[in-house]
Amino acid sequence: MNLTPLPQQPLISIVTPSYNQAKYIEQTLRSVLEQDYPRVEYLVVDGLSTDNSVEVIKKYVLDSGSLLPASQKHTLMGTRASGFRKIDWWVSEKDSGQGEAINKGLARTNGKIIAWLNSDDYYLPGTLSTVVKVFEDNLDVVMVYGDMLAVDEQGRTLNTLKYKQLSLQDLLCFQIIGQPSVFFRREAYEKAGGLDITFHFLLDHHLWIRIAQHGKILHVPQIWSAARYHAEAKNCAKAAEFGQEAFRILAWAKTQAGLAETVSSVERRARASANRVDARYLLDGGRPASALMAWLRALFIHPPTALARLNIFVAAILKMLGLDQLRAMYLASRSKRFKDGNS
Repeated sequence: MNLTPLPQQPLISIVTPSYNQAKYIEQTLRSVLEQDYPRVEYLVVDGLSTDNSVEVIKKYVLDSGSLLPASQKHTLMGTRASGFRKIDWWVSEKDSGQGEAINKGLARTNGKIIAWLNSDDYYLPGTLSTVVKVFEDNLDVVMVYGDMLAVDEQGRTLNTLKYKQLSLQDLLCFQIIGQPSVFFRREAYEKAGGLDITFHFLLDHHLWIRIAQHGKILHVPQIWSAARYHAEAKNCAKAAEFGQEAFRILAWAKTQAGLAETVSSVERRARASANRVDARYLLDGGRPASALMAWLRALFIHPPTALARLNIFVAAILKMLGLDQLRAMYLASRSKRFKDGNS
């Protein structure tokens, strides 16, 4: 893919999809609006929240006093007022879910670099200026991703998720990247065709695979964002459904002219990885016996893939034996170490 060089200080566009996340959305909004990069376009797509999310959003719109009813669209393209950046456009209306909301927002953006940030996650200071520089220094790169914090409801660090440089083969083997730390060029996104809204859990990973078909992806070993883990989050509330989408992505890839040969070259690893993803999320979803069976299938298909996540096996056994408090104690201890290390 021949990429168009970026203009000086290119516009970067961020979309936040949201539904009933009033508890967290203000931190999300501020993490974008307070970035030090000067050319940021920010759009918020609310799914007709029934909590006070809309009231929070209005605080960060240029002229909230002149807004139409929440069910109507609002276009306010002045990005600064009294020296403080504001939301450029927002809407609150019913949609079919996260995928539709993100596609709706991205379709309205103008930036050469684009991304989305869910309304319970947030960027770290300086992230957007760093992202722009990485793209400017790597003209052949279509997607960049950094590392990510996992935080709890109060924003306390649970873990630091450090990734590695991945290939298309790695993505097809379900090496998962933390979505809040991913940014991509508009050109590649448009060629990939946007999010497939028939996916609800691994829709981001499905998009990364399609973007990676159009150029190089690049890992930058810096922490760019934080993803919040809480009971209402999809990765917790509907964890058991994630694995099914991994199998569906694998079946889809085998039918694609540009991917079938690549899948074939890593077929056993890919199938084992899909089962390992299934095991991880079944465990998070409170189904340890099913998680254990999925992990054992991965072990049978491609032992190195399963053994790389031996912790899933151990955690499933502990939970089945009623000893999962040992795992909870370990996780609490790890969280305390992170907290002490950051204080």
